[in-house]
Amino acid sequence: MAALLTPVFESVRHLTPIIVVITFFQLIVLRQQLPDLLGVLTGALLLVLGLTLFLRGLDLGLFPIGESLAHDFARKGSVWWLVFFAFALGFGTTVAEPSLIAVATEAALVVAKASIIENTDAARAAYALGLRIMVGLSVGVAIIVGVLRIIRGWSIQYLIIAGYIGVVTMTAFAPEEIIGIAYDAGGVTTSAVTVPLVTAVGVGLASSIRNRNPMIDGFGLIALASLTPIIFVLAYGMII
Repeated sequence: MAALLTPVFESVRHLTPIIVVITFFQLIVLRQQLPDLLGVLTGALLLVLGLTLFLRGLDLGLFPIGESLAHDFARKGSVWWLVFFAFALGFGTTVAEPSLIAVATEAALVVAKASIIENTDAARAAYALGLRIMVGLSVGVAIIVGVLRIIRGWSIQYLIIAGYIGVVTMTAFAPEEIIGIAYDAGGVTTSAVTVPLVTAVGVGLASSIRNRNPMIDGFGLIALASLTPIIFVLAYGMII
């Protein structure tokens, strides 16, 4: 029984600050009753249940499988297979990311209204698909760089500094219409599935390689996955 209730209590603890903030501003600052109190309570209950199942699923599924895959590839000893897996993992999880689909679809609508592309269903679909593929490729490349960093022992700070120097430089030359989209693209790639799976792979790989510290070398993949889409989408806007 305790094993079932503990995740629920953890979810409630995580959500309590949000509930307190919303309740404070609704009742104290705005001085208004919560609309549809029954619906709000039902939604909160479903939110707690969903978060509980999600966190439990991470512990039982994504974290173990990510670390297991990393250990297996390390034992296999093939860098090429590991690189291919890293790219496929980054590309596949990103292209199917719902938040990226939403951003790409909205970006296509705005770009079409600005007469940058034809305002047709086909043109908007092609632009949105191209944007999604570009972001997917960028995350795939980011995971490859992150995996090679773990294998070779490269310092993460130099990669991040060089990347943001590139971002700042490209921002000065990129079309204004693409800059905001590019920066948002860096955020939508860190999804609820990608983050735990990629993190588990990084930690598992660092744990499997001699002279690698999981705390130092195992993390940083998500930072790269958030950085490279900005560069790729800025380049996409400059070319298209």
